Amino acid sequence: MLALLTIFLTSCNRYLDIIPDNVPTLDHAFAMRSEAEKYLYTCYSYMPTDGGMASDPAMLAGDEIWTNDLSGSYRFSHIMFNIANGRQTTINPAGEAIWVSLYRGLRDCNIFLENIGKVKDISEEEMKEWIAEVKFLKAYYHFYLLRMYGPIPLVKENLPVDINVADVQIAREPVDECFNYIISLLDEVKDDLQPTITDPIRMMGRITKPIVYSLKAKVLLTAASPLFNGNKDQAALQNRDGLQLFNQTYDPQKWKLAAQACKEAIDQCHEAGIKLFEFMPGGATTNISDQLKLQMKLRNAFTERWNSEIIWANTQSVASSLQLWATPNLTTYLDNPNVTFELAVPLKIVDIFYTKNGLPINEDKTWQANSTTRIGGIDDQLLIKLNYETAESNFDREPRFYAYLGFDGGVWYGHGYYNDQVPSGIYHVEGKLGQKNGKKGSFGSITGYYVKKFVHYQSTQANNGGYSTVNYPWPLIRLPHLYLMYAEALNEQSGPTEEVHQFVNIVRERAGLPTIRDAWDNFGINKKYTTQSGMRDIIRRETLVETAFEGVRFWDLKRWKTAPDELSRPIEGWNVFGQTVPEYYKKQLIYAQKFSMKDYFFPIRDANLLSNKNLVQNLGW
Repeated sequence: MLALLTIFLTSCNRYLDIIPDNVPTLDHAFAMRSEAEKYLYTCYSYMPTDGGMASDPAMLAGDEIWTNDLSGSYRFSHIMFNIANGRQTTINPAGEAIWVSLYRGLRDCNIFLENIGKVKDISEEEMKEWIAEVKFLKAYYHFYLLRMYGPIPLVKENLPVDINVADVQIAREPVDECFNYIISLLDEVKDDLQPTITDPIRMMGRITKPIVYSLKAKVLLTAASPLFNGNKDQAALQNRDGLQLFNQTYDPQKWKLAAQACKEAIDQCHEAGIKLFEFMPGGATTNISDQLKLQMKLRNAFTERWNSEIIWANTQSVASSLQLWATPNLTTYLDNPNVTFELAVPLKIVDIFYTKNGLPINEDKTWQANSTTRIGGIDDQLLIKLNYETAESNFDREPRFYAYLGFDGGVWYGHGYYNDQVPSGIYHVEGKLGQKNGKKGSFGSITGYYVKKFVHYQSTQANNGGYSTVNYPWPLIRLPHLYLMYAEALNEQSGPTEEVHQFVNIVRERAGLPTIRDAWDNFGINKKYTTQSGMRDIIRRETLVETAFEGVRFWDLKRWKTAPDELSRPIEGWNVFGQTVPEYYKKQLIYAQKFSMKDYFFPIRDANLLSNKNLVQNLGW
């Protein structure tokens, strides 16, 4: 059976249908509920592998995570890292696999919708729910492509097998039409699904009502943002017939629609029992200090599977290898071949975290970095090893700094040792060359900082080189992010109202920080929260900190159109080849990253343009 699209193929004949479990005919595939359910899962199988270093552009294509670039030393494909390094091409572009997979997924979703009515042994209620799930997947797959490529060809339905090849060469649709179609799909199904999963063993990961509402909020927030709302930089992008693909007039009404959608999503989540995660000590963690309870609350909000604040998690993405690449060697087995700890955090990302007063370091009037290093004291020993000399900037930071980051001298709680009454026994990082976590060839952080957020506190290393991971499905939307999305939309609509403060403060207070007013009034150099632009900066910073390393920053910098500034700042780290404190704590340039206008959107592969004359390339490529 031929597919509806040949936009990236030289021949329709290369596109044969994928039937679940090799079922030979569609009639067979939809003859019984059991077989149709397999096709439903086939539609889910195209979900992108979020959090994958080789598959998710939000991981390595930006500036949030850096890694070694040594030829032949890769533990994972560096195809997305090529984007960050300025090596993207149109011949075989990074991202092409996503384009191919998602358009195949859209075709199979359409096949499902065209044939599900043939199933005889299924209730009307269950059929309605399955249809809703597949329409949601259609919306999400289109949205994913839209974020990557901008205006895209829409696949509303499959085309007849015997259609003329020329009629299959579909052009790109204007971005507003793309957004409208995605929202129409979500509106069709938003009330056709259950608010919660009723059979967790069999159905966890399936789409629920709060997920639909939350994706709608995210889509409308994206549509309202500068990248897609009156973006004059994209004025020259037009189809062959002269149709302009980006609207050229800013529409403030889009922020109102986004705010309404965010509030509806929040209400749906609350009604479904979704709430901010609370860490409940037990067993070995029963008597831990309040300081570590807060650390566990912040760490486990991301890594504790199906916890109370996760709105949507992707079961196609299970964080197992990721933890091996993020964890430093914590045991005495220093040459553990399974633990590469090669995912590094650039200094500029480290600097976005607040001070302990809840302010950016350059806005806190009490912040004093009088020297390069400082020795850890008793008051810091649950965060920084006692009597260990580390960077001055690692002291007096907010709780998320210590929950999300590992660093030379930093405590790495858990992993088989949970007794904080004897802090000297808690694992800590020693990152200088020759120390247990220092660089060893391609192993080790290139910047001196590690992504602790990825690692479940109960994942453990063994002295024989083994590693036992506590896996979790990748969180796509968490409740705190939805709160911040709402605050962003409200601020853009009406300025820094009390409701804006309310929803930002919910996230801040959960993270152990003072409210916006208390922080800026008592410790700030100004009261920036009083203006819309000042509050915009606060909300954006809060979002980047709360969602750090979750695949949010890459897309947000683009939709805010701040990417040319942020992604053109140098990638820097400590001198990880230094053996002494003075040698190690010298800032080193790792890469002079550059972002140009063409980098806002992925290029379409040259071969696709040759096979479909109606496709036009993105600007700059």
